[in-house]
Amino acid sequence: MPIDTGEIDQLTTIEVFRNLSVGTDEFERYANPHAGRIAAIADQIGRSFHLGTRDRFSLRIAALAHDLGEAVMNRDYIQRPGALSDDERIDLARHPLLGEREAADAGADRGAQLLVRWHHEWWNGNGYPDGLRFEHIPLGARILRVADTYASLTDARPFRRAYSERQAREHLLEWTGLEFDPRVVRALLSLEPFRELKGYGQESEAPPDIPSIADEMMARVLALGAEF
Repeated sequence: MPIDTGEIDQLTTIEVFRNLSVGTDEFERYANPHAGRIAAIADQIGRSFHLGTRDRFSLRIAALAHDLGEAVMNRDYIQRPGALSDDERIDLARHPLLGEREAADAGADRGAQLLVRWHHEWWNGNGYPDGLRFEHIPLGARILRVADTYASLTDARPFRRAYSERQAREHLLEWTGLEFDPRVVRALLSLEPFRELKGYGQESEAPPDIPSIADEMMARVLALGAEF
């Protein structure tokens, strides 16, 4: 059987970015592997949208590379508890652009580079660096925004405890239609359990009927959109 050189190249690229992500996770001081967890969650969401193999590969690379820019910036405030100053927020908003460049230098395809650039864009246009909104944000970037938020909230940082899965889901629902694409939120909330989806926070109550809540939230968001 002939060797699939394309598959070998993809595995090599994934290994390169997986190794880079270890350093980024350590810099951000997550208690557990973070970027690899985002990659797994984003890939499952991508499957639910029937993304092609190439698009899912770009999404996985982008997930592993998404915060390379923060590591390159190496700012103390990234690890510090409390709110950022205005100057710090402006400075931090550069990290997707730096991450795009670092991803390119490390061998990411152009699709992955752009997902890194746009992983902080918001559904309502209030994100950065380019202020994209709605479907002008590529689906992969919208998926990455949701997967990153969920994985971040459900893991511990030196300055806060991990959210429970319930709390993280409630956060996603609260910001649906503002920060997050409602369809992507619903896709995450509808996923069957798997290892990387499991959070590290303590669950105090039985989880609510999330898919039903998500359906209701999405209906409200779509109805609101129809008014404009």
